[in-house]
Amino acid sequence: MNKTDLIFWTSLTGVISALATGLGAIPVHFVKNNSHTLRAFSSAVAAGMMISASVFSLVNEGIALQDKIPFAAYTVMLGLMLGAWFFRFTEKNFDHPNVTKHYLKHGFSKKGFLIFAAMFIHSIPEGIAIGVAFATGNLEFGLVMAIAISVHNIPEGIAISLPLKSEGVSTRRCAWISIVTSIPQPVMAVPSALLAWFFEPILPVGLGFAGGAMIYLVVSELIPDALEEGGKSLTAWGTMVGLTGMLLITTLLNDIPGF
Repeated sequence: MNKTDLIFWTSLTGVISALATGLGAIPVHFVKNNSHTLRAFSSAVAAGMMISASVFSLVNEGIALQDKIPFAAYTVMLGLMLGAWFFRFTEKNFDHPNVTKHYLKHGFSKKGFLIFAAMFIHSIPEGIAIGVAFATGNLEFGLVMAIAISVHNIPEGIAISLPLKSEGVSTRRCAWISIVTSIPQPVMAVPSALLAWFFEPILPVGLGFAGGAMIYLVVSELIPDALEEGGKSLTAWGTMVGLTGMLLITTLLNDIPGF
């Protein structure tokens, strides 16, 4: 994959993944605003897809580079820890009282702001994941990662829109707010791809970094939210649906001639 193709595919899939989040507002228009079950199941499915993409795609791809890059497996492990630390650091600083006050002045309720902030932050590693996936030079792997993030953005959009809808926010505005929370995906995808493409030795770290940040998000936010709203059984089944659904997408792409 040359530089032009790299920029094209990362830009295109980054924008599509952001727009996919807005689709989550559509079903919210037709369901009860206090649908705890739907919100919980959406979070669990998203968690399963992100676990699958992180472990079976990002980490595996990073470890597979050890034939060309010595100690690739160890740098993937380092990347996992750095990604988790990065997510926690960003989340902690974005939650600063002064930042919160600024957005509350511009019409966000406290709940709405916290939802927006959490989703905006976790879109950063998702954009990085798209970028470094394409930077491997494997178009199939890049598409798998982009599809994983785009598909999981739809239930994520549901999770964003449901509580906003209960506060009287229109469906159209819910969709736009959902899309805005995913803006970091196209913004981060291209520079991450170019950086990893130019400096191949950092690819294992980059793949681990993206995976670590997403796994941290799953454990710290998505799973607890699903457990609180829907209980153990619903969370477990939702996670399994998301995980196996992502593996199915990967398998189907592998079967397409030419990939």
